[in-house]
Parts: sequence; structure tokens; C-alpha cells
Amino acid sequence: MASEYEVRGNNATRNESLGVVDLKLEAIVIPVSDVDRAKEYYANLGWRLDADFPFDNGFRVVQFTPPGSGCSLQFGTKITSATPGSAQGLYLIVSNIEAARDQLFACGAKASDVFHPGTPGAQFEHVGATGRIEGAAPDRASYGSFVTFSDPDGNGWLLQEVTTRLPGRVSPAQTAFTSVDDLAAALRRAAAAHGQHEKGIGHTDANWPDWYAEYIVREQTGAKLPK
Repeated sequence: MASEYEVRGNNATRNESLGVVDLKLEAIVIPVSDVDRAKEYYANLGWRLDADFPFDNGFRVVQFTPPGSGCSLQFGTKITSATPGSAQGLYLIVSNIEAARDQLFACGAKASDVFHPGTPGAQFEHVGATGRIEGAAPDRASYGSFVTFSDPDGNGWLLQEVTTRLPGRVSPAQTAFTSVDDLAAALRRAAAAHGQHEKGIGHTDANWPDWYAEYIVREQTGAKLPK
């Protein structure tokens, strides 16, 4: 029986050796009651409008992509029979939860305060639930800090701060940053860790660029961080 907290990453490695075709999540569909209202809302968030295609038979598809995301969002007419607002727990991963929350707020989104779960799963509870504890996770643990917000229909989004990945999620050959802000945040974390490294070795580390690079790649891939 698998451990309660087991992280499974072996399948990805096995599939590469077998030549299995990649399956890349390209878009998710959310149900909305007013397409134009939803379009205006997501445009105001600063998300990229990729398409708005109406057809003579009444079918219409609108697509947005959140900044830095490899997966897009679609809504429209005759695109889903789901109840408007029924899409919940839609994850958006960020490297700085406060900055992301401030940006949402500045764009007019009614975002929650930053919180961390006091009980498992509390991030999926409603705003004001007792399982939510105000403020970022203790020691700023990766995967532990959240913000929630909803679009005008009530489709629920969940921001999660991730800085150090669990092992097996990202290949070292595929480490990348999709924004200047994310790269800058990674460099700041590496700089802070490198300061502790230099204290430990008792002298200035002339090879700091190599150390930074190794730290950042290990952080992204979930490998043991250098000391």
C-alpha cells in the first residue's frame, strides 16, 4: 500500500524510455452565464486574450491565458452544459503569494487575504471558514500559502505559492522561468541561501554563479538543495 504522502514520479521517467506521446494540458473549460461579462472580467485581470470566435450556429469560444501559464482558459456558448459557477478549485501557481494577491486586487478582483490551512483541505473551504489561518504558512513552506478569488459567476480560483517543487515533477532539462518576476524571486532566494553558504565555508565564494544555477535548478526540480 502506498504511503499517505508518497509522491509518484517514476511513471514520467518510464514513459520517456518507452517513447509514450506527451499529453500536455492545453486548456480548461469553465461555465459562464454571460460571455461578454466574463470576457471583460478576465481581460481586466491582465490575462492574454487568445481568441474570440463566434459561429453562425450560435457556438462561441473565448480563450484567455494567465500570465506565464502553459494552460489556457476557455468559455463561451454551446461549449459546456455545466452550471455557471460550478468550476471550483482551479489552481494558479505563483512564486510570491502577496505580490500575486496585490496584483489581483489592483485589477479589481475580490481576492481573499493570504492564508494557510489549519486543517487538511481548508484551502477548498469558503472564505471565513475556521480551517483557514490568516497569513502565509509558517517558515513560508512551499505549497502552504493560498489566496482565493471568484469570477462574476462564482467559478473559484485558488492561488498557491510554490517555490521548491516536490521531486519528480520537473525534469532538470526542462527548468525554465516564464516571467522576469519569477526569475528575480528565484535569484533572491538563491542569494539568501548563498549568504548562509558563505558563512558556512568562512570565505567569499568566487564560483557563486555556478552555485546559484545549481540551487535554482534543484529548487525547481525538488532535489536536495546545496549547502
